[in-house]
Amino acid sequence: MSASGRYLRSLMACMLACVFWVDTVSAQSNNAGCTFRLVAGASRQILRCRESLTIIAEDGARFALVDRDRNGSADAVRLRRKALLLDAPAGRVRGGFAVVTPQAIAAVRGTKWAVDVARGKTSVFVVKGRVAVQRPASNAGVVLGPGEGVDVEAGTGTLTVKRWPAARVSALMARFGQ
Repeated sequence: MSASGRYLRSLMACMLACVFWVDTVSAQSNNAGCTFRLVAGASRQILRCRESLTIIAEDGARFALVDRDRNGSADAVRLRRKALLLDAPAGRVRGGFAVVTPQAIAAVRGTKWAVDVARGKTSVFVVKGRVAVQRPASNAGVVLGPGEGVDVEAGTGTLTVKRWPAARVSALMARFGQ
């Protein structure tokens, strides 16, 4: 195949992938009362939702917004891969907001926190406010405060709250341009 043929084939594949990706994200956002914006010069996406909820998704994050009570506003997100940084101002998101991953559920009523899914583990870190974290099949959990995090792996072991070192916090927040 000639160089121009390979170029056109690559261009078409990229266009199809981009159209599918934008359609998928737009469908997620519109259905849950959110608007989508790609950060210029960066590989992050920002979703701004009703009730002042902001979600920053790192490049490659796999997630779906959920409107559990069908009121037109997102009240949860299912995260399958990579990380999200969420800001849900206190008193603004009625009924709270939850991030559901294969290993954990992180729920809040007003805070700023990050959730990262990688290699069979969910890590939750709180920037401000408080976040309750538990395994999906458990009623027992922990509550995190500012500067605290927890790593949740599959199984039934006790969740251990830790104050995260500055280097780990900086590395996580840098993924969101923070």
